[in-house]
Amino acid sequence: MLVVGDVVTDVVARHRGPLASGTDTAAVVRTLPGGAGANVACWAAHRGCADVRLLGRVGAEAAAWHGRELAASGVRPLLVVDPEAPTGTVICLVDTEAAAERTFLTDSGASLRLDPADWSEAMLDGVARLHLSGYLLFSASGRALVRAALASARARGVPVSLDPASAGFLAELGADRFLALVRGVDLLLPSRDEACLLTGAADGADAAADLSRSVPLVVAKQGAAGAVVARDGAVVARVPAVPATPRDTTGAGDAFTGAFLAALLAGAEPARAAVEGCRAGALAVERVGGRPPTTTGAEATTPAR
Repeated sequence: MLVVGDVVTDVVARHRGPLASGTDTAAVVRTLPGGAGANVACWAAHRGCADVRLLGRVGAEAAAWHGRELAASGVRPLLVVDPEAPTGTVICLVDTEAAAERTFLTDSGASLRLDPADWSEAMLDGVARLHLSGYLLFSASGRALVRAALASARARGVPVSLDPASAGFLAELGADRFLALVRGVDLLLPSRDEACLLTGAADGADAAADLSRSVPLVVAKQGAAGAVVARDGAVVARVPAVPATPRDTTGAGDAFTGAFLAALLAGAEPARAAVEGCRAGALAVERVGGRPPTTTGAEATTPAR
């Protein structure tokens, strides 16, 4: 599987209760590797996908660190080093008293500067599925790369999946524009909020069903409510969530996506793959950060500066 998407540095600050405006709020702060595309790739490898590659763009200051962390998770990094922009950084504010819900402050940096010049059709050699991070759609160069990658995949008969990635950025892009940009994708993996935003439906299941009139297979991630699988305008499966005690919900949707795709590539039907996705999501929320345990069992180290 080839994943094309964002690689960023996450600064995770876990605090208890509301932030104290204008003064200090005590928190536990860690610097970790992240990025929706990178997280999906790592979880797919962790859940059994034998050959996972990741195309992403990073700054020179953290390129070696991100490469090592991806390799430690079983992912083959195809990292483009940006000559000007630093690696993207996301500050993740996690309220431990609010079901570990998180708020992101995002500086996309180099991650959204991927462009068609970074793409090669040869990257699809031996690839059974192409997965695109929706963050690519939030920059002009990323949209051009998506068009090039989709054209290459269609020419080779490689199926393509996409995760919309961010309800906030998606609202700025617009639903009609998004749906036009993803024409040709065979699998969409939105969150409940993203699915509702794209359709105007108030219910996640209804939204997934509506989306499946435009995209052949839609799997809507609904957090503690599990997941919904839809085809041809109808919900075909509802999968319950796996109980978990959340510490940090960062990357839970990425974990679902990675595990779902790994199961799908292994031959599972979508409903069964969604079960695997829910299991991975439950594991993810009980960890700090968006990545699975590494193949060595070691914790991520802070990048050198």
